[in-house]
Amino acid sequence: MSQSSPEGMREPFEGLAVGDSLHVTVAARDASTLTLRCAREAQAQAFTIASPQVADLSSGGAEQPLDVAAHHGLTRLLAAVKELPPVRMGVVHPCDATSLSAALDAHRLGLIEPVLIAPRAKLEAIALAQGFELQGLRIEDVPHSHAAAEQGARLAACGELEGLMKGSLHTDELMAAVVAGSAGLRTKRRVSHCFVLQTASYPRPFIVTDAAINLAPDLLQKADIARNAIELAQVLGVARPKLAILAAVETVNPSMPATLDAAALCKMADRGQITGGVLDGPLAFDNAVSMEAARTKGITSPVAGQADILLVPDLESGNMLAKQLMYLGGAASAGIVLGAKVPIVLTSRADSRESRIASCAIALLLAHHYRQTPP
Repeated sequence: MSQSSPEGMREPFEGLAVGDSLHVTVAARDASTLTLRCAREAQAQAFTIASPQVADLSSGGAEQPLDVAAHHGLTRLLAAVKELPPVRMGVVHPCDATSLSAALDAHRLGLIEPVLIAPRAKLEAIALAQGFELQGLRIEDVPHSHAAAEQGARLAACGELEGLMKGSLHTDELMAAVVAGSAGLRTKRRVSHCFVLQTASYPRPFIVTDAAINLAPDLLQKADIARNAIELAQVLGVARPKLAILAAVETVNPSMPATLDAAALCKMADRGQITGGVLDGPLAFDNAVSMEAARTKGITSPVAGQADILLVPDLESGNMLAKQLMYLGGAASAGIVLGAKVPIVLTSRADSRESRIASCAIALLLAHHYRQTPP
């Protein structure tokens, strides 16, 4: 790719490093040229990239940034929920700067009314160190993370909270409190986790499930995982989502249990035991996301190459797939748990601010959906 700089300016990309954040706006476009304005740290640098679609990046420009990292996903998501009133969400043990700041950001964006469930002294120490303002926020003072998880589940079960958000405690600790029989948060379905992902190499957002809760689900557990994912996709606006049941191969093989489960799940859908979506499987990953790969292998399917949901065989394969898409494929992500009486924002401790905000926005949509259609 050749590059040319306007006269008198620095070399293109001079001073930019991997990981730098850029604010980019579209200034103009025609059939062959996309004119962008690019700024970093309040200073703009102009340069031209000569490529099949020439881009002229110059200083100044409109105020509205282009959401490059998430391919507009977070911007569209926030726009979709801006008319919805915030829901009261229990933020369970947000005892580090990352989780506490995410809750406060979601509050400022009008997504949640946070109830901070944690040792008050720890919260106040973090707020003081980071310059956070906790004035006016409800704090449930508990002695430790285990007590925070139990209190969050208790408040959600009695209707004081319409959602839960994982803070700095371990996933196992929070989910043990949620699924405990005494908590009162269980429904007829098994709880499961959904990653909502979006990457530039795929034309639509999609769901990977279950990559965080169910270690090695059996057939009936996979049926609930499918039902939860279909419901989430519908809440996100996909009326009849296409669900691909993944395996290593696209043919049924008695030596590969994932292929048997896939075939059985499809027959369950045929018999009305799983409704609301179009299921097909077993499908290898390439066949699920690439119509060309499916055609090459002679697969005729309403799901192949256009899946909205990827149902993985087990947690290990799902977690690796999701993390590879995020870290090597540049996918934007959100994480949510369904199957309980309230949605649960469940993100990794390494997840970005944008991922946490997107997860809160999805939880807001689900909470309002549950008001009309309780789980």
